[in-house]
Amino acid sequence: MVAQPHHPVLLEEVVEAMNIREDGYYLDATAGRGGHVAAILEKLGSDGRILALDRDPQAIAAVAKRFTRDLRVQTSQVNFSSLSSVFQQGECFNGILFDFGVSSPQLDEASRGFSFMQDGPLDMRMNPADHPSAAEWLATAEQHEIRDVLRRYGEEKHAHRIAWAIVDARNDNVLETTAQLVALIKKVVPARPQDKHPATRSFQAIRIHINKELEEIAAVLPVAMDALCVGGRLLAISFHSLEDRIVKRFFRDQVRGDNLPKEIPIRDAERNPGLRLVGKPIRASVAEIEGNPRARSAIMRVAERLAPGKKVA
Repeated sequence: MVAQPHHPVLLEEVVEAMNIREDGYYLDATAGRGGHVAAILEKLGSDGRILALDRDPQAIAAVAKRFTRDLRVQTSQVNFSSLSSVFQQGECFNGILFDFGVSSPQLDEASRGFSFMQDGPLDMRMNPADHPSAAEWLATAEQHEIRDVLRRYGEEKHAHRIAWAIVDARNDNVLETTAQLVALIKKVVPARPQDKHPATRSFQAIRIHINKELEEIAAVLPVAMDALCVGGRLLAISFHSLEDRIVKRFFRDQVRGDNLPKEIPIRDAERNPGLRLVGKPIRASVAEIEGNPRARSAIMRVAERLAPGKKVA
């Protein structure tokens, strides 16, 4: 399979929503191959800076190489849950971007094991140094655990049947490749022409579980908000409802502020809201989806950091 050109999703919308200052300090916490970083840099002056992060060592190496001559760019490999370890004490960002989920380069490289469309090792780790891999987990997980992961993270209605088949198959052979897992799923999941590929939901679920993606998102959002300067923007791009639900609830809670009983007669500002929403959720245009079909499920939410006690608009 030929790798597709990498198209950073919602590129123009990200630049506009970030409200970039020429001398600002920005964070791209999911730098990928640097598409969003490059667009932000175009708006920065000589005093502007950007910190580009990614948990994937291949991604951050590519970004570091791409911008090696630009002193405004600093890079570091780090998981969301360790985000605060790369901040300098007392510094804040004028904008922070998250682009959640698996990246196009990860999907397109068979050796990473993310894709059910091409054969490769059953890996799925965003950081290959993490453990377990998908193969390691499937080799030891209990049937009920596999079933629950497929249901929770993939909303797979055939989860019980697939989990049983995986446990039954490993009694004779170790599942080591994506093709083996796809073949197994195809045997037990009824296929209809109008349906998605039968392995779609299972691969999504296993990947999310292996990388602890939802736990990482839930852990990083409060850290990111605290790292924003007053007036700084927090941008979060999600690709499925599980990610977006976490972002939506976090933004809602921070806009609402202190969770006090409704009968207490206080003004909004006295609830200490941390964020205000900026516009409505943004989706990819028809034109972008035509050029990059992977953008069709993207949704971006934007919020702005408030000063303590500032009224929510």
